[in-house]
Amino acid sequence: MKEKVEAVLKKIRPALQKDGGDVELVEILPNGIVRVRLKGACAGCPMSQMTLRNGIERVLKQEIPEIKAVEPA
Repeated sequence: MKEKVEAVLKKIRPALQKDGGDVELVEILPNGIVRVRLKGACAGCPMSQMTLRNGIERVLKQEIPEIKAVEPA
């Protein structure tokens, strides 16, 4: 599962890096919750929750149906 999540994050990462940010996988819980850490410009951005929900979580759930949610670490 970790490899699948990392592969999807690798697809998302260029869009975040374009704006000076990044995302790091922290852990995957047994209940299907993925914890990530936003880094760089994304860490303090007021839009970070929207990025997390509408960007990262949406794509992860779309590509990996076992994922239930994405939370900040």
